[in-house]
Amino acid sequence: MAPVSLARSRTVWEEGRAPGVEMVALGAALTLTLAVTDLLLTERLGLIFDVAFVLLCVGLALAVHLHDSFTIGVLPPLLMLGVCLLFAVSERAAVARADDTVLQATVSGLSHHSGALALGYAAALGVLWVRHRVQRQRPA
Repeated sequence: MAPVSLARSRTVWEEGRAPGVEMVALGAALTLTLAVTDLLLTERLGLIFDVAFVLLCVGLALAVHLHDSFTIGVLPPLLMLGVCLLFAVSERAAVARADDTVLQATVSGLSHHSGALALGYAAALGVLWVRHRVQRQRPA
């Protein structure tokens, strides 16, 4: 019979150990990959991007080390703004009308994906909040 360990195993809330800088780079790369993939499949940013963005926000919040939570806590709006601005400059029809200005296209993109942004942002902040609570309640 194998010996039973009395040490408590870590939960999913305690697993994140990646540095915030790495998670920012990963988040930016994956967000752009998701946006380009959705654009190739549907010619516009749509539901595929929105669902994947929310899941990405949760994943980043679970993966980051807790002392870098602020970095991930402010990242979702910046990622969405970056994608909308990039497409407003390069492929305006993907986020707005083709004849809109860059500013109009950026605002249109943000407004069309505001639900995904709000949900992803709230989910990321909620995950970080739960992780902080679990860390405080865990005995040293």
